[in-house]
Amino acid sequence: MTTTTGPAAPYVHGYSDAEARRLGDQADTLAELLHAGTAYPPGSRVLEAGCGVGAQTAHLLAANPDVLLTAADVSAESLAQARARIATLAPAARVAWHHGDLHRLPFPDGAFDHVFLCFVLEHLPDPAAGLAALRRVLRPGGTITVIEGDHGSALFHPETPAARRTVDHLVRLQADAGGDALVGRRLHPLLTGAGFTEVTVRPRTVYADGGRPALVDGFTRRTFVAMVEAVRADALAAGLTTAAEFDRGVAELRRSAGPGGTFHYTFFKAVAVNP
Repeated sequence: MTTTTGPAAPYVHGYSDAEARRLGDQADTLAELLHAGTAYPPGSRVLEAGCGVGAQTAHLLAANPDVLLTAADVSAESLAQARARIATLAPAARVAWHHGDLHRLPFPDGAFDHVFLCFVLEHLPDPAAGLAALRRVLRPGGTITVIEGDHGSALFHPETPAARRTVDHLVRLQADAGGDALVGRRLHPLLTGAGFTEVTVRPRTVYADGGRPALVDGFTRRTFVAMVEAVRADALAAGLTTAAEFDRGVAELRRSAGPGGTFHYTFFKAVAVNP
């Protein structure tokens, strides 16, 4: 899901098998929350920009099995995983796969009726430029749907300074890589600045506690904590922390998925029109 106006910026989460599993866990756990309301007429030409390993693609197609989907990503390895995933989960789906940078898509102006991107802008050094490039290939009157998170919305109990610092390390690493882990709060100005109209942004909130064990496991433990834990080597290499401090922070963050723990996070889903 990483694309830039020049050479691809590092994808802060990496391309490991563990990351692919985390993306799948995240997509499956949050499918109803994030995809509810995303419905396209049969035969619509839909572009999914930054499809990654196809974790969101599978749910997009499950809700819209009769669209003509083009799934694009800058990573050939991720694209191959996406193709394999969809071949298994939606073998009848009509999908064209494109390997390339979303800023330089080889499609004519207005080639698509709808554009969908999920967790992509957070990795772009210039998200406004990315949105402008996507607007070019969207027909007048067509819609764009953008879903992003915002790590600043993570609230958890029990909270300790060490646990909070581990989250902050991830935010810092993503910023150093040219991205923005807090981009969710910027969707409205980004879309309006790129020339889209009728912009609506709605929060999609996840709250997990002992009464919601599936969310505790699928989101708190296997999505968020796993995401933070995965940047350990990078945080140490950047000199942001020590091994002991990072491990303590992750252990304390993991308590939010244990008995008496709670976790809250807000995603932002925007829909806008190309005038």
